[in-house]
Amino acid sequence: MTHRTLVRALLTSAVLAAGAMLAGCDSDQISLAQNAKANQPVPPKLVAAMTEKDMDMQSPILVRLFKQEAELEIWKQTRSGQFALLKTYPICRWSGDLGPKVREGDRQAPEGFYSINPSQMNPQSAYYLSFNTGYPNAFDKSLGRTGSELMVHGDCSSRGCYAMTDEQIAEIYSLGRESFFGGQKAFQFQAYPFRMTPVNMAKHRNNPNMPFWKMIKEGNDHFEVTKQEPKVDFCERKYVFDAVKAPDAVRDPVFNASAKCPAYVIPEEIASAVREKEQRDDAEMAKLAAKGTPVARLNTGIDGGMNAIFASKIPEGNTGLSEGGDSQALQSMSLARAPGTIPGTVNPPRPNLAVQREEPVVATTSSTTPPASTRVASANASDKSEGFFSSFARKVGIGDATADAGKPAASPSTPAAAAPAKPKVAEAKPQSMVRVAPKAEPKQAAKPAPKPQVTSTAAAAPATTPSTQLAGSAPVVQTNSFDTRFSAVK
Repeated sequence: MTHRTLVRALLTSAVLAAGAMLAGCDSDQISLAQNAKANQPVPPKLVAAMTEKDMDMQSPILVRLFKQEAELEIWKQTRSGQFALLKTYPICRWSGDLGPKVREGDRQAPEGFYSINPSQMNPQSAYYLSFNTGYPNAFDKSLGRTGSELMVHGDCSSRGCYAMTDEQIAEIYSLGRESFFGGQKAFQFQAYPFRMTPVNMAKHRNNPNMPFWKMIKEGNDHFEVTKQEPKVDFCERKYVFDAVKAPDAVRDPVFNASAKCPAYVIPEEIASAVREKEQRDDAEMAKLAAKGTPVARLNTGIDGGMNAIFASKIPEGNTGLSEGGDSQALQSMSLARAPGTIPGTVNPPRPNLAVQREEPVVATTSSTTPPASTRVASANASDKSEGFFSSFARKVGIGDATADAGKPAASPSTPAAAAPAKPKVAEAKPQSMVRVAPKAEPKQAAKPAPKPQVTSTAAAAPATTPSTQLAGSAPVVQTNSFDTRFSAVK
């Protein structure tokens, strides 16, 4: 198996080398094809798991990710044609709040459905290896959302990305690489705030992002009932799943995220199964709400989360917005082996105690008014250098369609994005590997004015998002609660 992988790598190198000579001897592409990190073989344990689950090495994959649980799942197609879970990876670090990314620099990790083709694989990442999530997609752009270079990468450091350990991203990268060698043109990446269960939906029923979450839950339900990758389209600024042409139509429907939806239908066997699941989930959610299931706190002032297995290995570790953050749970995991190397500079999520004191738990039933205050941290700059898989995709004709997937949307940014401009000064510091510790607050207690930093932040809050966006998509973040270790290239 290892021999075949190396042969494929050498063949790919030869193909790129020949293309480089024709194009003017692009030696960088030759070195990328021989990149040792990008060509690591799939670990023997994963190969054995594939055999046990009736999967081929090069069969298609699908990725699902959950912020609250801080877990990333790799699903792989079996010989029966359905997808089955191959492995679950704990996420070392993610940043921002539960909810979708809205604008460049808001520190939010994206949520939604994205497509990853070979051009989005980066073997030269400054964070070991990475792939670009493809944010913003057509839906995000239709709402004027901005952002670029949102990655899944190594190094356990995040500022709007999903960060794994180097060992984890090496495995994930190898699985994606093999699926491309097997003929998969792109794999689907599904990012959720939490597992879309009735319990979680009931806990977050008060969150202003709930309309968006219900929309992407429909895609989750399509996958759950079919175990097939749902076909994703966009129209009228919403997601549409598994749409096909109507029986009397002569051609397939054409979708435009900002335009009126064309005539389409959803196959009845899928539609009925999804409808039954949604009815069960809605009934269970209503029952839990009627029983008084506690509502999750909104806007805790904590920047992101971390899986408990990693938090248990760090002094004063905290899972933040992820689950399992109590000291007893962390102590029980302290002896378990971490899935990869945790950098000494990793900065776990930390609560903003001042914000927590000022903001009580929200328990109202309204979900139409977004949070009043937002804080925007600096946006990262990135090189747009083309990598091995990017060149590979361009040569086989499948990279052009999403070549701008990692670039900011062409549409104007929202009014809320115009206010916070100063934090971008952090980009001017190339030596970003230095850990930045949060400032201590005891000195402010001696001042006669109570908590001036909270008052000034609230006063400087940008305007709420326009009506074309789903309500409540603006996260609360803390600019000094996280290390700014990002360099120019992710």
